[in-house]
Amino acid sequence: MKRKLTLFGLSLVFLVTGIALASSHGSPSISAEEALQKLMDGNKHYVENKMTSQSTCDTAHRTALAHSQKPYAIVLTCSDSRVPPEIIFDKGLGEIFVIRVAGNVPDPVVIGSIEYAAEHLGSPLVMVLGHERCGAVKATIEAKGKSTGSKNIDAIAKTIAASIPDATKACDACKADKKCAEGKAAAFAECLTDANAKNIAANLTKSSPILKHLAKEGKIKIVAAKYDLDDGLVTLFK
Repeated sequence: MKRKLTLFGLSLVFLVTGIALASSHGSPSISAEEALQKLMDGNKHYVENKMTSQSTCDTAHRTALAHSQKPYAIVLTCSDSRVPPEIIFDKGLGEIFVIRVAGNVPDPVVIGSIEYAAEHLGSPLVMVLGHERCGAVKATIEAKGKSTGSKNIDAIAKTIAASIPDATKACDACKADKKCAEGKAAAFAECLTDANAKNIAANLTKSSPILKHLAKEGKIKIVAAKYDLDDGLVTLFK
């Protein structure tokens, strides 16, 4: 019993320490709104084929960033080879802290990475970015709740599948049709992609006391968005 209480005490100390550190996290160089505008402006450059990021990837910038970094945005997105954040947002070295994993799903390692950038690097913006025709979403739908044959891929599918009820309710193509995933697979996949990104963004503060504290203090802003593979446009979800 005494050992259990000791472990509980240590856990409490770590939790309080984490929140305390969050209170003294690195000061952001710009506001979350300014960071978001920089991302969207960069995406506009990318869509219009007027990219400028090459100027911030030269030797001088590399040397200046060799011993420190101050990224103004954290982007959690999919590992899909067609969705490189630095390119689609027209950003160079040191501007964005990128975390990529299939289906843009968070686990403790991913959340810890976001905490690090928000708390220690002072990044004021967190964007969860889904994308059109996501293979992880498609695999989740095709699995129909059964194992894919890989416990590791199952872990991804399980996280995405948690948003199926919300996708069914909110999807205009489905109109609350519970069999929409079968009859309108492509349309439903896009609805699930949207719901997945929104739910992940909404749940980050529930999964992390540090992010919850920073959000409550107004030190970070969390948004969800989607990338269109056809026209290259990033659309923010409300």
